[in-house]
Amino acid sequence: MKAATVFGTLASAAAFLVPGLALWVPSGYSYGAALLLLTAVLGAPWWWRECRVSVRSRWLLASIVAMGSIWAMDSAESAWRWGTLDRPSKYLLALPCVLFLLAHAPRPRWLWSGIAVGAVGSGVVAWAQVSWLGMPRAAGFTNAIQYGNLSVLLSLMCLVLLAIRPPELRRWHYGVLPLGVAAGLVASILSHSRGGWLAWALALPVLAGVLCQFVPWRRLLAGLLVLLCMVAALVYVQRHLLEERIDTARSEVLRYENVGDAETSVGQRLAHWELAWRMGLEKPLLGWGKTGYDVEKLRRVQAGQAHPFVLQFGHVHNEVLDVFAKHGLLGVLALCLFYGVPFWLFWPGRRHVMVWAKAPDGSRQPVLDRTALALRAVGWTIPLAYLGFGFSQVFFAHNSGNLFYLFMVMLIHSCLQARERDQALD
Repeated sequence: MKAATVFGTLASAAAFLVPGLALWVPSGYSYGAALLLLTAVLGAPWWWRECRVSVRSRWLLASIVAMGSIWAMDSAESAWRWGTLDRPSKYLLALPCVLFLLAHAPRPRWLWSGIAVGAVGSGVVAWAQVSWLGMPRAAGFTNAIQYGNLSVLLSLMCLVLLAIRPPELRRWHYGVLPLGVAAGLVASILSHSRGGWLAWALALPVLAGVLCQFVPWRRLLAGLLVLLCMVAALVYVQRHLLEERIDTARSEVLRYENVGDAETSVGQRLAHWELAWRMGLEKPLLGWGKTGYDVEKLRRVQAGQAHPFVLQFGHVHNEVLDVFAKHGLLGVLALCLFYGVPFWLFWPGRRHVMVWAKAPDGSRQPVLDRTALALRAVGWTIPLAYLGFGFSQVFFAHNSGNLFYLFMVMLIHSCLQARERDQALD
């Protein structure tokens, strides 16, 4: 078997494993990442010369380096131990994986299959934990917020694939993808995570606005109606839980505003946001650093300038404010680059998703490339959803948030690069 065939198969297997096992098993998102890293390192003598790094790929690499450098600053401040290198090392090790995928991209069908299987798995695990194991809220094998939010993201990806219907989908996909949409929503509700609801509210209108110019409006409207029916059914079944969560959130906001109660889920977030904003304004360029932030937070609590409850958390439950307080505008710029580059890479503009095809009369006419559109739309769901998650959670403070974002973005980018390269040869 040729090396190219082996590498292509391994890349495709990783494309399935990253989303496919993400929520099924402990650290499920790590298996595909580990397979990619081992293949990239051990196979480097064979694939290195085949790697072609475009300008867009360099921007992706730059965004990873920039964000990894911010996390490395945290490690430099702490007493050295292996644990301090955990987060920046992921960004360093992601770089050879990006280069390998540029040489040997996976087949999109494997990625679609992984998304479908992963979304269904999120609902299965959530239902089992709540119904059979009697857990108060589904948490999978991570914490409940991370689990519920990643379930929403996989559900959203399934919905996009159903709307676009790329040609790689097989019959079984059309049976599993709707289940994936519903299962992801079920997992989100059973996790009691409210951040996923915000991500849906943010991503759905944006994606609908983008897709309406390519997808027949009847299909898009039918999909939205089916989704609304799913949501209505889930809301009806879990109406007591949802009403309780909404009433609790409203009550906690009022208690914080009236008596300064920060010992609640919403209250501690509001207290953290206020503290982080004030601290960020005092050192706006480089921030306090992670260690400096912790020391200053403790000092302010002891001086009565902050609520003692904030000491129980290592981050401020808001991605931008957390970076602003600890790393200033430099960190915010790196975070904007990390979000912005995928938005730019996957922009589903007409010139990016239309290809010239030969008509029966011999003329060449523009035709929609549904695979390219699906890759770009699914790619857009990632930064869109993470923006929603980051409003009330520091998603990049967790292993699952870092690895899923890094490897899903690089997998989708490599598929797009390979497709554009093949079309240029036609």
